[in-house]
Amino acid sequence: MQPPALSSNDEAELTRLEEAMWREETRFDRTFQDRHFALDFFEVGRSGRVYSRTDAIREKSEPIRARLPLDNLRIRALDLNTAQVTYDSEVFYGAEAEYARRSSIWSRTAEGWVMRFHQGTPYSPGDHT
Repeated sequence: MQPPALSSNDEAELTRLEEAMWREETRFDRTFQDRHFALDFFEVGRSGRVYSRTDAIREKSEPIRARLPLDNLRIRALDLNTAQVTYDSEVFYGAEAEYARRSSIWSRTAEGWVMRFHQGTPYSPGDHT
């Protein structure tokens, strides 16, 4: 059985929120982070390290040099109130770019969408598998 489709408004909001995680002005805003990281949030980073919600919430702003809009962004409903967002990231550290295939799980709450889980897996451009 197929889960119900998300509305175009939901898809636009999830795209905005996912990209906001890559924008310095929102990513390091404490109010934004408190509102959009679920209390049980955790991340498996590109390095393989596991980060808790406490690790992920940071107020110290630092430049984020990620390519936006996010490449290959796809959104699929897992159920009426849960969505998976996948995309490829390209982030520059100095002159070096790091690439990752990314996946986030978002849940709809009475206050809006919150990220429950995020994972980044390294890849090299040109890998299509």
